[in-house]
Amino acid sequence: MNNNVEIMDTLHYKHSLEEQLNNMICGSIEIREKDEKKYIYVHYRELGRNVSKYVGEYSDDLYNLILNNNLKSKELRKEIKTLEKKLKELNYQESELNDEVKLNIDFAKRNLVDSIYNQAMLEGVVTTYDDTESIIEGGKVNGMTSNDIMKVVNLKHAWEFVLDENVIMAEENFSFLSQINKLILEGFYYNAGKLRSTPAKIGGTTWIPSIPIESQVVEELNDILNSKLDDVNLAIELLLYVMKRQIFIDGNKRTAIIFANHHLISKGLGIISIPGDLVEDYKKLLIMYYEGKDTDKIKQFLKDKCYVSLKG
Repeated sequence: MNNNVEIMDTLHYKHSLEEQLNNMICGSIEIREKDEKKYIYVHYRELGRNVSKYVGEYSDDLYNLILNNNLKSKELRKEIKTLEKKLKELNYQESELNDEVKLNIDFAKRNLVDSIYNQAMLEGVVTTYDDTESIIEGGKVNGMTSNDIMKVVNLKHAWEFVLDENVIMAEENFSFLSQINKLILEGFYYNAGKLRSTPAKIGGTTWIPSIPIESQVVEELNDILNSKLDDVNLAIELLLYVMKRQIFIDGNKRTAIIFANHHLISKGLGIISIPGDLVEDYKKLLIMYYEGKDTDKIKQFLKDKCYVSLKG
Protein backbone atom coordinates (compact mmCIF):
# COMPACT_ATOMS: atom_id res chain seq x y z
CA MET A 1 0.00 0.00 0.00
CA ASN A 2 1.23 3.51 -0.83
CA ASN A 3 2.61 5.19 2.30
CA ASN A 4 0.42 8.28 1.87
CA VAL A 5 -2.71 6.16 1.53
CA GLU A 6 -1.80 4.11 4.60
CA ILE A 7 -1.10 7.27 6.61
CA MET A 8 -4.44 8.80 5.61
CA ASP A 9 -6.32 5.60 6.44
CA THR A 10 -4.55 5.35 9.80
CA LEU A 11 -5.23 9.00 10.65
CA HIS A 12 -8.90 8.56 9.71
CA TYR A 13 -9.25 5.44 11.86
CA LYS A 14 -7.45 7.13 14.76
CA HIS A 15 -9.76 10.13 14.46
CA SER A 16 -12.86 7.90 14.49
CA LEU A 17 -11.66 6.10 17.64
CA GLU A 18 -10.91 9.42 19.35
CA GLU A 19 -14.39 10.64 18.43
CA GLN A 20 -15.92 7.50 19.96
CA LEU A 21 -13.86 8.04 23.10
CA ASN A 22 -14.85 11.69 23.39
CA ASN A 23 -18.54 10.82 23.07
CA MET A 24 -18.48 8.13 25.76
CA ILE A 25 -19.62 8.68 29.34
CA CYS A 26 -16.89 7.13 31.45
CA GLY A 27 -14.83 7.74 34.56
CA SER A 28 -14.81 7.01 38.26
CA ILE A 29 -18.45 6.70 39.36
CA GLU A 30 -19.87 8.59 42.33
CA ILE A 31 -23.48 8.21 43.49
CA ARG A 32 -24.94 11.11 45.41
CA GLU A 33 -28.25 11.07 47.26
CA LYS A 34 -30.67 13.94 47.68
CA ASP A 35 -34.35 13.92 48.70
CA GLU A 36 -34.35 10.11 48.63
CA LYS A 37 -33.16 10.08 45.02
CA LYS A 38 -29.82 8.95 43.65
CA TYR A 39 -27.75 10.81 41.06
CA ILE A 40 -24.70 9.64 39.12
CA TYR A 41 -21.53 11.71 38.67
CA VAL A 42 -18.31 10.67 36.98
CA HIS A 43 -14.78 11.90 37.72
CA TYR A 44 -11.97 11.88 35.15
CA ARG A 45 -8.89 13.79 34.07
CA GLU A 46 -8.99 16.16 31.12
CA LEU A 47 -5.96 18.12 29.93
CA GLY A 48 -4.22 17.35 33.22
CA ARG A 49 -7.14 18.53 35.38
CA ASN A 50 -9.56 16.59 37.55
CA VAL A 51 -13.09 17.02 36.16
CA SER A 52 -16.47 16.08 37.66
CA LYS A 53 -19.56 15.69 35.48
CA TYR A 54 -23.19 15.08 36.32
CA VAL A 55 -24.57 12.21 34.23
CA GLY A 56 -28.17 11.71 35.32
CA GLU A 57 -30.55 10.17 37.79
CA TYR A 58 -29.48 6.73 38.93
CA SER A 59 -30.67 3.66 37.10
CA ASP A 60 -29.12 0.22 36.80
CA ASP A 61 -28.93 0.62 33.02
CA LEU A 62 -27.05 3.91 33.25
CA TYR A 63 -24.72 2.59 35.93
CA ASN A 64 -23.91 -0.53 33.88
CA LEU A 65 -23.44 1.57 30.73
CA ILE A 66 -20.73 3.60 32.45
CA LEU A 67 -19.05 0.43 33.74
CA ASN A 68 -19.03 -1.01 30.21
CA ASN A 69 -17.78 2.29 28.81
CA ASN A 70 -14.90 2.26 31.29
CA LEU A 71 -13.81 -1.12 29.95
CA LYS A 72 -14.27 -0.08 26.33
CA SER A 73 -12.41 3.21 26.84
CA LYS A 74 -9.33 1.29 27.97
CA GLU A 75 -9.47 -0.78 24.78
CA LEU A 76 -9.89 2.34 22.65
CA ARG A 77 -6.94 4.11 24.30
CA LYS A 78 -4.80 1.03 23.78
CA GLU A 79 -5.78 0.87 20.11
CA ILE A 80 -5.12 4.60 19.66
CA LYS A 81 -1.60 4.13 21.07
CA THR A 82 -1.06 1.27 18.60
CA LEU A 83 -2.11 3.55 15.74
CA GLU A 84 0.21 6.31 16.98
CA LYS A 85 3.06 3.80 16.97
CA LYS A 86 2.13 2.76 13.44
CA LEU A 87 2.16 6.40 12.29
CA LYS A 88 5.68 6.79 13.67
CA GLU A 89 6.76 3.67 11.77
CA LEU A 90 5.32 5.27 8.62
CA ASN A 91 7.48 8.35 9.34
CA TYR A 92 4.46 10.56 9.88
CA GLN A 93 5.32 13.67 11.85
CA GLU A 94 2.85 16.06 13.39
CA SER A 95 3.39 19.67 12.41
CA GLU A 96 3.39 22.39 15.02
CA LEU A 97 0.43 24.62 14.26
CA ASN A 98 0.93 28.37 14.27
CA ASP A 99 -1.59 30.72 15.87
CA GLU A 100 -3.14 31.71 12.52
CA VAL A 101 -3.93 28.10 11.64
CA LYS A 102 -5.36 27.43 15.12
CA LEU A 103 -7.52 30.54 14.81
CA ASN A 104 -8.73 29.39 11.38
CA ILE A 105 -9.60 25.94 12.72
CA ASP A 106 -11.67 27.54 15.47
CA PHE A 107 -13.34 29.83 12.93
CA ALA A 108 -14.20 26.88 10.67
CA LYS A 109 -15.63 24.94 13.62
CA ARG A 110 -17.79 27.90 14.66
CA ASN A 111 -19.13 28.11 11.11
CA LEU A 112 -19.46 24.35 10.62
CA VAL A 113 -23.27 24.27 10.58
CA ASP A 114 -23.41 27.08 8.04
CA SER A 115 -20.78 25.44 5.82
CA ILE A 116 -22.50 22.05 5.86
CA TYR A 117 -25.94 23.59 5.31
CA ASN A 118 -24.64 25.48 2.27
CA GLN A 119 -23.04 22.31 0.87
CA ALA A 120 -26.33 20.46 1.41
CA MET A 121 -28.16 23.18 -0.54
CA LEU A 122 -25.67 22.86 -3.39
CA GLU A 123 -26.34 19.11 -3.52
CA GLY A 124 -30.11 19.48 -3.41
CA VAL A 125 -30.43 17.88 0.03
CA VAL A 126 -33.87 18.64 1.46
CA THR A 127 -33.07 20.13 4.86
CA THR A 128 -33.39 23.32 6.90
CA TYR A 129 -30.69 25.14 8.80
CA ASP A 130 -32.25 24.03 12.11
CA ASP A 131 -32.45 20.39 10.99
CA THR A 132 -28.85 20.51 9.78
CA GLU A 133 -27.76 21.87 13.15
CA SER A 134 -29.76 19.20 14.97
CA ILE A 135 -28.18 16.39 12.92
CA ILE A 136 -24.67 17.74 13.49
CA GLU A 137 -25.33 17.88 17.24
CA GLY A 138 -26.59 14.29 17.24
CA GLY A 139 -30.30 15.10 17.56
CA LYS A 140 -33.29 13.65 15.73
CA VAL A 141 -35.19 15.28 12.89
CA ASN A 142 -38.49 14.59 11.18
CA GLY A 143 -39.39 14.89 7.52
CA MET A 144 -35.95 14.11 6.08
CA THR A 145 -35.04 10.97 4.16
CA SER A 146 -32.44 8.67 5.67
CA ASN A 147 -30.20 9.32 2.66
CA ASP A 148 -30.28 13.08 3.16
CA ILE A 149 -29.58 12.69 6.87
CA MET A 150 -26.62 10.42 6.07
CA LYS A 151 -25.24 12.98 3.61
CA VAL A 152 -25.25 15.63 6.34
CA VAL A 153 -23.65 13.22 8.84
CA ASN A 154 -20.96 12.28 6.33
CA LEU A 155 -20.20 15.94 5.67
CA LYS A 156 -19.77 16.42 9.40
CA HIS A 157 -17.34 13.50 9.57
CA ALA A 158 -15.34 14.76 6.57
CA TRP A 159 -15.06 18.27 8.04
CA GLU A 160 -14.08 16.92 11.46
CA PHE A 161 -11.40 14.82 9.81
CA VAL A 162 -9.73 17.67 7.91
CA LEU A 163 -10.01 20.01 10.93
CA ASP A 164 -8.23 17.54 13.20
CA GLU A 165 -4.95 19.10 14.34
CA ASN A 166 -3.14 15.92 13.26
CA VAL A 167 -4.59 16.20 9.75
CA ILE A 168 -4.83 19.91 8.93
CA MET A 169 -1.16 20.09 7.87
CA ALA A 170 -1.26 16.80 5.95
CA GLU A 171 0.16 16.87 2.43
CA GLU A 172 -2.43 17.67 -0.21
CA ASN A 173 -2.42 15.07 -2.96
CA PHE A 174 -4.63 12.53 -4.68
CA SER A 175 -4.56 10.19 -1.66
CA PHE A 176 -5.80 12.94 0.64
CA LEU A 177 -8.50 13.97 -1.84
CA SER A 178 -9.65 10.34 -2.09
CA GLN A 179 -9.86 10.07 1.70
CA ILE A 180 -12.23 13.04 1.81
CA ASN A 181 -14.46 11.51 -0.85
CA LYS A 182 -14.42 8.18 0.98
CA LEU A 183 -15.83 9.88 4.08
CA ILE A 184 -18.44 11.81 2.10
CA LEU A 185 -19.74 8.70 0.31
CA GLU A 186 -19.46 6.31 3.27
CA GLY A 187 -22.48 4.01 3.29
CA PHE A 188 -23.54 4.95 -0.25
CA TYR A 189 -21.02 3.29 -2.59
CA TYR A 190 -18.68 0.34 -2.14
CA ASN A 191 -16.09 2.18 -4.27
CA ALA A 192 -16.19 5.43 -2.29
CA GLY A 193 -12.88 7.25 -2.64
CA LYS A 194 -12.01 5.35 -5.83
CA LEU A 195 -11.68 6.78 -9.31
CA ARG A 196 -14.88 6.89 -11.34
CA SER A 197 -14.85 4.10 -13.93
CA THR A 198 -18.23 4.77 -15.57
CA PRO A 199 -19.43 7.69 -17.74
CA ALA A 200 -20.81 10.75 -15.95
CA LYS A 201 -23.61 12.96 -17.24
CA ILE A 202 -23.98 16.52 -15.96
CA GLY A 203 -27.46 18.00 -15.78
CA GLY A 204 -28.01 21.21 -17.75
CA THR A 205 -25.24 20.68 -20.29
CA THR A 206 -24.24 18.35 -23.11
CA TRP A 207 -20.62 18.49 -21.93
CA ILE A 208 -19.39 15.08 -20.74
CA PRO A 209 -16.26 14.66 -18.57
CA SER A 210 -13.80 11.98 -19.66
CA ILE A 211 -13.12 8.89 -17.57
CA PRO A 212 -10.35 9.86 -15.12
CA ILE A 213 -6.98 8.10 -15.20
CA GLU A 214 -5.08 8.14 -11.91
CA SER A 215 -1.71 9.13 -13.35
CA GLN A 216 -3.31 12.06 -15.17
CA VAL A 217 -5.26 13.20 -12.10
CA VAL A 218 -2.11 13.02 -9.96
CA GLU A 219 -0.19 15.06 -12.52
CA GLU A 220 -2.97 17.64 -12.94
CA LEU A 221 -3.31 18.08 -9.18
CA ASN A 222 0.45 18.47 -8.81
CA ASP A 223 0.49 21.09 -11.56
CA ILE A 224 -2.07 23.16 -9.62
CA LEU A 225 -0.41 22.63 -6.25
CA ASN A 226 3.00 23.56 -7.65
CA SER A 227 1.76 26.57 -9.59
CA LYS A 228 2.76 30.13 -8.72
CA LEU A 229 -0.80 31.12 -7.81
CA ASP A 230 -1.37 32.75 -4.44
CA ASP A 231 -3.03 30.41 -1.94
CA VAL A 232 -6.56 31.82 -2.29
CA ASN A 233 -6.55 31.51 -6.08
CA LEU A 234 -4.90 28.10 -5.78
CA ALA A 235 -7.71 26.90 -3.49
CA ILE A 236 -10.28 28.13 -6.02
CA GLU A 237 -8.45 26.30 -8.83
CA LEU A 238 -8.46 23.09 -6.76
CA LEU A 239 -12.18 23.47 -6.06
CA LEU A 240 -13.11 24.00 -9.71
CA TYR A 241 -10.76 21.31 -10.98
CA VAL A 242 -12.27 18.60 -8.77
CA MET A 243 -15.82 19.67 -9.66
CA LYS A 244 -15.19 19.72 -13.41
CA ARG A 245 -12.97 16.62 -13.57
CA GLN A 246 -15.68 14.52 -11.87
CA ILE A 247 -12.99 12.27 -10.43
CA PHE A 248 -15.33 10.19 -8.27
CA ILE A 249 -18.63 8.45 -8.88
CA ASP A 250 -20.46 11.00 -6.68
CA GLY A 251 -19.89 13.76 -4.15
CA ASN A 252 -17.38 15.68 -6.28
CA LYS A 253 -18.72 19.14 -5.33
CA ARG A 254 -18.74 18.28 -1.62
CA THR A 255 -15.25 16.79 -1.89
CA ALA A 256 -13.96 19.80 -3.84
CA ILE A 257 -15.19 22.34 -1.30
CA ILE A 258 -13.68 20.53 1.69
CA PHE A 259 -10.40 19.91 -0.17
CA ALA A 260 -10.13 23.61 -1.08
CA ASN A 261 -10.96 24.60 2.49
CA HIS A 262 -8.27 22.33 3.84
CA HIS A 263 -5.76 24.29 1.77
CA LEU A 264 -7.05 27.65 2.96
CA ILE A 265 -7.28 26.67 6.62
CA SER A 266 -3.81 25.11 6.63
CA LYS A 267 -2.53 28.53 5.55
CA GLY A 268 -4.69 30.46 8.05
CA LEU A 269 -6.48 32.25 5.21
CA GLY A 270 -10.20 31.68 5.92
CA ILE A 271 -12.87 29.51 4.33
CA ILE A 272 -14.94 29.16 1.16
CA SER A 273 -18.67 28.50 1.42
CA ILE A 274 -21.23 28.98 -1.36
CA PRO A 275 -24.24 30.66 0.32
CA GLY A 276 -27.54 28.84 -0.09
CA ASP A 277 -29.24 31.87 -1.65
CA LEU A 278 -26.53 32.02 -4.35
CA VAL A 279 -26.58 28.34 -5.30
CA GLU A 280 -28.60 28.85 -8.49
CA ASP A 281 -26.29 31.66 -9.62
CA TYR A 282 -23.29 29.48 -8.89
CA LYS A 283 -24.71 26.48 -10.78
CA LYS A 284 -25.23 28.61 -13.90
CA LEU A 285 -21.65 29.84 -13.74
CA LEU A 286 -20.45 26.26 -13.11
CA ILE A 287 -22.17 25.00 -16.27
CA MET A 288 -20.51 27.79 -18.24
CA TYR A 289 -17.19 26.84 -16.67
CA TYR A 290 -17.69 23.18 -17.62
CA GLU A 291 -18.28 24.29 -21.20
CA GLY A 292 -15.20 26.52 -21.22
CA LYS A 293 -17.14 29.80 -21.26
CA ASP A 294 -16.37 32.79 -19.00
CA THR A 295 -13.96 30.73 -16.89
CA ASP A 296 -12.75 33.82 -15.01
CA LYS A 297 -16.29 34.83 -14.05
CA ILE A 298 -16.87 31.90 -11.69
CA LYS A 299 -13.45 32.41 -10.10
CA GLN A 300 -14.28 36.02 -9.35
CA PHE A 301 -17.70 34.96 -8.04
CA LEU A 302 -16.08 32.52 -5.61
CA LYS A 303 -13.61 35.14 -4.46
CA ASP A 304 -16.14 37.96 -4.09
CA LYS A 305 -19.25 36.11 -2.87
CA CYS A 306 -18.04 32.90 -1.22
CA TYR A 307 -14.61 33.51 0.30
CA VAL A 308 -14.32 34.75 3.88
CA SER A 309 -10.83 35.98 4.73
CA LEU A 310 -9.38 36.08 8.24
CA LYS A 311 -6.86 38.66 7.15
CA GLY A 312 -9.35 41.53 7.08
